[in-house]
Amino acid sequence: MKLLVLGLSHKTAPIEVRERMALPESAMAGALSALAGRPGIAEALIFSTCNRVEFTVRAEPETDAAAEIQSFLANECGRPWEQFERYFYQHAQHDAIRHLFRVASSLDSMVVGEPQILGQVKDAYGVAKAAGTLGGPLEEIVNRAFHVAKRVRSETGIGQMAVSISYVAVELARKIFGTLAGHTVLILGSGKMGELAARHLRRSGAPSVLVVNRTYERAVEMAVRFEGRAVPFEQLFDFLPHVDIVISSTGAPGFVITREQAQSLMGARKNRPMFLIDIAVPRDIDPEVNRIDNIFLYDIDDLQQVADANKRQREREAERAEAIVEAEVERMMERLKAHAITPTIVSLQTELDRIRRAELERYRGRLGGLTPEQQQALDALTRGIINKIAHTPISHLKSLATHPDGLHFINVVKRVFNLKE
Repeated sequence: MKLLVLGLSHKTAPIEVRERMALPESAMAGALSALAGRPGIAEALIFSTCNRVEFTVRAEPETDAAAEIQSFLANECGRPWEQFERYFYQHAQHDAIRHLFRVASSLDSMVVGEPQILGQVKDAYGVAKAAGTLGGPLEEIVNRAFHVAKRVRSETGIGQMAVSISYVAVELARKIFGTLAGHTVLILGSGKMGELAARHLRRSGAPSVLVVNRTYERAVEMAVRFEGRAVPFEQLFDFLPHVDIVISSTGAPGFVITREQAQSLMGARKNRPMFLIDIAVPRDIDPEVNRIDNIFLYDIDDLQQVADANKRQREREAERAEAIVEAEVERMMERLKAHAITPTIVSLQTELDRIRRAELERYRGRLGGLTPEQQQALDALTRGIINKIAHTPISHLKSLATHPDGLHFINVVKRVFNLKE
């Protein structure tokens, strides 16, 4: 069996190349059928996302799988190999299995530990299964990749720590409020990072978003995107007492919220907790605000420090995940080797039974007329002899299938018994 992964990703190709190589969902089934229909290709899987495009095949031993994929790309997909060759990587056999396991486990992702990749791999598997291009060892490997990814997710903390500024803001808000349900978010200014943080907060359960900007039209534009409400800048402090989370990125030359103003806000809020995220440079909110009880103020450096610490922790967890992947790769290789021995065992049993039946037929005339009972007894006797002869080599074949010299032993058995699969 020959296993090969040929692909490109965010690590090897810029986005304009990945865009050109990506296959639309509507064309995926046809592409899979065309790839699996290439000479010597037994199974095929295509994985196409914004960050990677990969072609995985199981081919017959004598097949040049890479050449078949390259020809497929040029002829069926209209993507000349010469234009893209420098962006591609190849993984074969043991390395191909490791790569599939690492991709499914989010160890090869742009953000290590992100959860979306496993769902994308499952979607690719579903399309290939429906197209009839999986149904053998490659399918078994992909299914095992799902198991590995679940182990990594459950046995390590690789996906538990936020590593982007916007997600850190969400996680800090959750720690402060317990749940974001029922809490109002106010976006102050039109900074992209603040907008992204607000979007994550909204998706995480914050039901209401207010948008304040010095240019009211800009506030209305942003409010439409969040299904929220635009507020004139002059009315900011009328609404702040009713807001639980403030994301500020105005770029104003001075503080938009001073310590005195924040102190008044807490009086109006009756000291209910308030979370302020100041992503502006220079800062919008007086750092002294953080000294006020029940106000939690984080600026961009605070958030970055948390994100960096989380990233380092993820990297430590990734080391544990890599160990899981390695153990699973070895286990998968042993399973595949055990599968590889089956044709030899079947061939040996078939050849010995052929010899048995041929010898019975050759001596049938000398035995004279046999009753059905005698014929049945003779058949059982000769089968028993054959089974005893085959028992030892078959037992050794099974036990040595995963041994480094297992292939040598298999070849010896084939030569001794003149087996042809």
